[in-house]
Amino acid sequence: MKVFPFKIPKSGEDPLIYQEDIEVSFYDKLHQHEEIQISFIEKGEGAVFAGDTISQYHEGDILVIGSNLPHVFRSDIQENVISVMRTLFFTFNSFGRDFFELPTFRNIHPILESSKNGFIIHNAPKKVVKYFKKLKKADSYTRFILFLDILKWLSTSETTPLSNYLYQKKITDNEGKRMQIVFEYVMTNFHKNITLDEIASIASMTKNAFCRYFKVRTNKSFFQFLIEVRIERAAKLLSNNEELSVLEIAELCGFNNISNFNRKFKELKQLSPLQYRKLNL
Repeated sequence: MKVFPFKIPKSGEDPLIYQEDIEVSFYDKLHQHEEIQISFIEKGEGAVFAGDTISQYHEGDILVIGSNLPHVFRSDIQENVISVMRTLFFTFNSFGRDFFELPTFRNIHPILESSKNGFIIHNAPKKVVKYFKKLKKADSYTRFILFLDILKWLSTSETTPLSNYLYQKKITDNEGKRMQIVFEYVMTNFHKNITLDEIASIASMTKNAFCRYFKVRTNKSFFQFLIEVRIERAAKLLSNNEELSVLEIAELCGFNNISNFNRKFKELKQLSPLQYRKLNL
């Protein structure tokens, strides 16, 4: 299967596509698709990289991923634990070119605009969870009504962006494969000392070419990306592993200097590691 572009499987002529993923881990290849994606995480947790940002997702979260926004899921794999995601896919023109321009949908426009960068909503309320759980057995008409109910709720909810930067061009298959190799290597080896020589070699590029290539596509340097991966992992450990000290977590996440770890953590989370732990345990 090609990394870019990714085709959403369709059944019949229904413009609204429902998909249920029940896997040990969600699809873990960097990809993009024309359809806007609204996903409810019923079970599982992990990280999602979208555009230029890494975010944690947990059971009960809802993610909205915009049209052609590059993204990849990285599930936290645990023994005897299955991840479950219920998703709706649609495009701006699925229901007719001017459907979302009707005055009825004026309040939904900001959400559709926000979807370009993607966003996440934590801890969906019970009524919205019920909407998603009804989708599987619903007929086309009922599914469409549930979709409108979900959009209405999204339009009144507090959201957190998934990405701050949009690469305006569609990424080619070769680019997608190269970025996937880089992401996979970082996610597997972030706790180690990754050098520019090493990662450029992994990408089959010179150091200068790789730095330009990565910056253009993510709007950040490779080492900024690496720091963000490490900090996200540290945040997860701070929340879930009370027995580990801050120093131990820093070392597990690839930081050899505790002062540097504390400084970078506060830059990205606006809290010190200890403050973050206190709020999230």
